[in-house]
Amino acid sequence: MAALGWLTPRRRSATARSVLAGEASAEAARKSSQELEELAHDAAPGADAPDREPEFPVLGDEKAAAFFDLDNTVMQGAALFHFGRGLYKRKFFETRDLARFAWQQAWFRLAGIEDPEHMQDARDSALSIVKGHRVAELMSIGEEIYDEYMAERIWPGTRALAQAHLDAGQKVWLVTAAPVEIATVIARRLGLTGALGTVAESVDGVYTGKLVGEPLHGPAKAEAVRALAAAEGLDLSRCAAYSDSHNDIPMLSLVGHPYAINPDAKLRKHARTFEWRLRDYRTARKAAKVGIPAAAGVGAVAGGTAAAIALHRRRR
Repeated sequence: MAALGWLTPRRRSATARSVLAGEASAEAARKSSQELEELAHDAAPGADAPDREPEFPVLGDEKAAAFFDLDNTVMQGAALFHFGRGLYKRKFFETRDLARFAWQQAWFRLAGIEDPEHMQDARDSALSIVKGHRVAELMSIGEEIYDEYMAERIWPGTRALAQAHLDAGQKVWLVTAAPVEIATVIARRLGLTGALGTVAESVDGVYTGKLVGEPLHGPAKAEAVRALAAAEGLDLSRCAAYSDSHNDIPMLSLVGHPYAINPDAKLRKHARTFEWRLRDYRTARKAAKVGIPAAAGVGAVAGGTAAAIALHRRRR
């Protein structure tokens, strides 16, 4: 931490929170990955497994691993949004809360930036929902929600990329701002090694309504990957990372093989400038322009905006 002395107190605090969030996520990921490894030998690729891209990775490189962003990279849409739908269905919160979450998602999509006030509100809302619930309960519900809302939204092309790394004997990790418990469920279902995600504080297996550090987002993702690589003995220059968002440029810049997957406009421009590889699995031209899946993205914006307007009118 001494190296942070030149920063202002505010920036030093933010950087420290990113480091804490990254280290906490790496520790949680390593603990969960052991169980996933034990289950992995029982899972065999199905007959309908997607075709794999043959050009990489290097076979037998044990110092290499792959890190995949989740939302709009591995899965269409936001995992936390789908998880919220599942919790709403199970009466965890009321209609007015769902409308607020939908508006937050719609505002982010339309604005294209992450306002700290909106992010804080979204974080506090999510934490208030799970406070007092047991971790095991949320893990069990996460399994059900994956089947209900997420399984059919996995991009086959990205899944093939992850499988190529697994077939080469490398570990593959999800890296996401979604709760680490939900990310771990998704990783296990996809046969991946494990997941780095946002760590919510729990005491005796019960959520306290607080975070450890901050959401695993932006610089915090890079810190998590760095911490995990150090613990696993990986050479980041031989690793690969995949994301759709310019917010993940810090993570992508850590590795020797960065990939822009379904990239937003800023990431596409950055990737072309630095000659990073690009993959776009979206079919609609409009989706490629705005950086979100056409049906899911436009639906979320329209539905979220309508819900927010209706909520605002009702409160007037």
